[in-house]
Amino acid sequence: MAADLKLWLPINRKEMELRGWDEVDVVLISGDAYVDHPSFGAAVIGRVLEQEGCRVAILPQPNWRDDLRDFKKFGKPRYFFGITSGAMDSMVNHYTALKRLRSTDAYTAGNQAGFRPDYATSTYSRIVRQLFPESWIVLGGVEASMRRLTHYDYWSDSLMPSILASSGANLLVYGMGESPIREITAIFKQKENPQLSDFKQIPQIAWLDEKTSATEQQSSSAIILPSHETCLQSKREFAEAFRLTEEASVQFAPPLICQSVGEKTVVVNPQAPPMSSAELDAVYELPFTRLPHPHYEKRGEIPAFNMIQNSINIHRGCFGGCSFCTISLHQGKRIVSRSKESILKEVEKLSRMPYFKGHISDMGGPSANMYQAHGSNSRACEKCRRISCIYPEICPNLHFDHAPMLALYREALKTKGVQKITIGSGIRTDMIERATPELRKKFHLEEYADQLVRQHVSGRLKVAPEHTEQHVLAQMRKPAYELFLQFRQRFNAINRKYGLKQQLIPYFISSHPGCRLQDMQALARKLKAIAYQPEQVQDFTPTPMTRSSVMFYTGLVPETGEKIFCETDLSKKRVQNQCFFQPASAYKNQISQHTSSKKDIKQKPLKKK
Repeated sequence: MAADLKLWLPINRKEMELRGWDEVDVVLISGDAYVDHPSFGAAVIGRVLEQEGCRVAILPQPNWRDDLRDFKKFGKPRYFFGITSGAMDSMVNHYTALKRLRSTDAYTAGNQAGFRPDYATSTYSRIVRQLFPESWIVLGGVEASMRRLTHYDYWSDSLMPSILASSGANLLVYGMGESPIREITAIFKQKENPQLSDFKQIPQIAWLDEKTSATEQQSSSAIILPSHETCLQSKREFAEAFRLTEEASVQFAPPLICQSVGEKTVVVNPQAPPMSSAELDAVYELPFTRLPHPHYEKRGEIPAFNMIQNSINIHRGCFGGCSFCTISLHQGKRIVSRSKESILKEVEKLSRMPYFKGHISDMGGPSANMYQAHGSNSRACEKCRRISCIYPEICPNLHFDHAPMLALYREALKTKGVQKITIGSGIRTDMIERATPELRKKFHLEEYADQLVRQHVSGRLKVAPEHTEQHVLAQMRKPAYELFLQFRQRFNAINRKYGLKQQLIPYFISSHPGCRLQDMQALARKLKAIAYQPEQVQDFTPTPMTRSSVMFYTGLVPETGEKIFCETDLSKKRVQNQCFFQPASAYKNQISQHTSSKKDIKQKPLKKK
């Protein structure tokens, strides 16, 4: 039986006409294939706009190399084009840490590469501006969010200005965009020809304004960052710009941020208040089919969908504050959790999906065991400026009772058709191991660890100690390696107790700022001492707007201005990454030179720091 195409948002003119539409209000352009599932941002924003009464079409992975006919499918929308690169920054999606072109794309049918351009958000936006010069363009998604201000771009080894300056877009929504996109749409409904000034009070958006606006904001509480041109001239000023931005991002009532670029100024409004549980529940209860669009049936499976199709997202946000991670600057530091009732509704819906075989592969979030964590004293949180609630020590105000997760797992297992629940998104083991005996009892931490290992591990449990050497861990904002060893003992003891044979899979990063070859060799020795041979070690990739990428480019610690070693030579990065698997002597010829592959990204060599 053919699928009812009206269950999905239309992706072409024929499907638009099936609904009796002669035009649409919003066209959403995405670098990903269209999967109508709440784990895919374009689908979420599309359903939110649909709920607001908009006629929404999705243009997934349009061809940017031909006569651009894909971009003309729906004509000019009544309100705006919404543009995203997809679930990942397009350059991270395309290239490895050693700048080799990837041969696959998990967000494309058939796992095929080549269906999105480099710098996809800007490329799509410039095409739309060329074809529809009068249309409004609103950028969103992780690529736009993490490139909203001057940022280091690893693939060109250069500082790039705000994506607003390079894309020709009118507005940018950063972070999780449901709330601001509703407010933007409300203005289009009210005004036939809105002006930029109509949008300036909306939280969590950015735009390009006249350069004088930065001067005008001096009298307010706005943060005036070093200009893009100043950052180009001074790495120290760029590091300072990041420090100010990161500090602002964790404030309860953050300030406006301004940064001059050329003859314009990027103005970034404060983020919106965190959504309530009821608001987040409402998003997940929108009428998602939880399936890829039928258009892809003959093109093959979409690996990213296969990975998450049997998973349930139970919260947003992360207070870990890891230096190399974009989550807190995108989703926010404060945890927003769904209600148990909403999650169980989704479990019941999942249990009726044709692909479900009884195993929920994940019930988690950025870190699976932060569900319902919050500050015991909310007023103290409002004054807090800490980047992380658990580094360098666990905040005494942090309430992280694990009992709600235990109850949730038990309730979900009562759902008809659900046979097993495993946790695939990884946990913060330091929250368990650092706690005092009193807190372990109060927050049910040992009970959680016992139930997790006994019932919710699918043979392997992922954890992320990232390194063994303390000076490297300090730059990562990660806890001591000894805490991983403590949890490993706990994990093994629980396995012995119940007669289980399960593995603990730790993840490590090579060539992170502060890490030299001898540090990776020390890591290898320490893992050998516990008879562990890693299957894979992730080589550090400097992604836009992270503390680690700032250190990589500047060679400076943003908070102190101290110099820090950063391995920027690609051949030496490879040696660090491979020292587990082959002796360093096997790479001595590559240390002095790097032979380019035809698949390497075309670019100038990395500068010496």
